[in-house]
Amino acid sequence: MNPSGQTVQAPHQRGLVRTAGEPLKVARAAMLMIHGRGATAEDILSIAREFDMKCYAYLAPQASNNTWYPNSFLAPLSDNEPWLSSALACLDDVHATISESIPPERIMFLGFSQGACLALEYVARHARRYGALVGLSGALIGPDETPRDYPGNLGGTPVFLGCSDIDPHVPKERVDDSAKVLRKLGGEVTERLYAQMGHTVNQDEINFVQSIMKDLLAGL
Repeated sequence: MNPSGQTVQAPHQRGLVRTAGEPLKVARAAMLMIHGRGATAEDILSIAREFDMKCYAYLAPQASNNTWYPNSFLAPLSDNEPWLSSALACLDDVHATISESIPPERIMFLGFSQGACLALEYVARHARRYGALVGLSGALIGPDETPRDYPGNLGGTPVFLGCSDIDPHVPKERVDDSAKVLRKLGGEVTERLYAQMGHTVNQDEINFVQSIMKDLLAGL
């Protein structure tokens, strides 16, 4: 077992899920938020305050030891097991909980850094129409030669990819490649690379995500 008490085979199962916003039973839409390496569920939920949107439920699972997988997202997939599979299963569990009250087409996924990589990878592997997918400073997981023949179709799901053009952890070419894959899967992709930004989130990204959230509610 690791220090958090979870088995190595499933380090992220049965972990804490922090919430904010409206309760699921009364919310009109939901956002599943995934924190980055070394961060916490509370950290990613703090972005929800920036959105200042009513009618949304926000749910953020907590990674064991604050890290979803040990190595770079560019490493061979096997090098990040069993943590990667456990992280994806954790997202599946939280999505299933949300889906008991809110349909998938009103569920948004948002992640930052390692959490963005997880959000993109989960949605690509479970492609269907969602409310939206937001990857902030992240890209699809695995080395360049990783097969991207994902099944399913995103059916016009709005996708936003925001990243610095000099991000020290995420090569901009991988953001470009992820945009191409998600477009091929049927996503309506907006990609923005910000000059000299570094590994962070800026106000333009917050504003764009807020506009997606408003559009989602307007369509109800």
